[in-house]
Amino acid sequence: MTQPNPEIDVAALTGWLKARLPGPTAPHLTRIGGGQSNPTWFVDWGSARLVLRKKPDGPILPGAHAVEREFRVMRALWDTDVPVPRVLWLEEDATILGTPFYVMERLEGRVFSDTALPGVTPADRRAMYLDMARVLARLHAVRPEAVGLSDFGKPGNYFARQIARWTKQYVDSPGPRIAALDHLVEWLPAHMPPEDGAVSIAHGDFRIGNMMWHKTEPRVIGVLDWELSTLGHPLADLGFCAIPWHSSTDEYAGLLGSDWQAAGIPTRDGFVAEYFAHAAPTGPLLPFHIAFALFRFAVIFVGIADRARAGSAASAEAATLGPLAQRFAARAGEVIAAQDISGRGR
Repeated sequence: MTQPNPEIDVAALTGWLKARLPGPTAPHLTRIGGGQSNPTWFVDWGSARLVLRKKPDGPILPGAHAVEREFRVMRALWDTDVPVPRVLWLEEDATILGTPFYVMERLEGRVFSDTALPGVTPADRRAMYLDMARVLARLHAVRPEAVGLSDFGKPGNYFARQIARWTKQYVDSPGPRIAALDHLVEWLPAHMPPEDGAVSIAHGDFRIGNMMWHKTEPRVIGVLDWELSTLGHPLADLGFCAIPWHSSTDEYAGLLGSDWQAAGIPTRDGFVAEYFAHAAPTGPLLPFHIAFALFRFAVIFVGIADRARAGSAASAEAATLGPLAQRFAARAGEVIAAQDISGRGR
């Protein structure tokens, strides 16, 4: 979805672009809607088709909306077999457009916000899910030190540090307390798997909506939205990928409540098995990993609700999406209660 009349200083952007690439008297900008993170625009600058992403205006939590990290990790991955857009320029001077931003080349393909992949054949749906699993495995196979990302995060104790980070963001929220989240704050630290030394580049938000798909073929041509990326544990990303099988169609487009199997979508077990067939050896996917992913997603929606109340959310939908914090926290509780994963999942 695109929205006209973007709220951006076009004159300032024109001068900034002219200093880097000859072009017309002014760019043509179209705001890209639907995202809850960093405001994003298509930028047509002469023959160049670009994308601009910037931090949102207004107060944000420390470390959130890290466009600088997005730029760095995509630049590092450009020469690997992980499909990413080509990033061009990073601007950290907030006086230009009000907040830091970067510009990258625009990919031409398909983006789906719905995990059901509407308008796609059953065969292609299956192929798309399985290609997404393979792309995730390829990402985790990249050695951080080989692409200049050895300092992109702290190695070791990933889950302990992440639980502490997201707990702090939840505790610091001015919004109401959520009983299901309070429970997760206590349960997760007490049920962490033993440290196994696995370290990879973790995307942090690896899902259908952050994939750019080929125009006609069932394959990923670009992984988008890297603001939560860090050095982490590969099973954190895999657990996050499992969320659609544990959430309903009205919970950020989950699969529960739809006839997803008849639509060609593989089972969670099939997706996880495809990942493990191409991934470096690691431990099995456990209830902890999915509960952790749901906990983190819930806290993200706490932040969306906070920004909606403050009037700085990136999307008009933020006020309605905020209540999903309660729903995802409750889904994590269901995973914990069921303890329904044996080995690599059902």
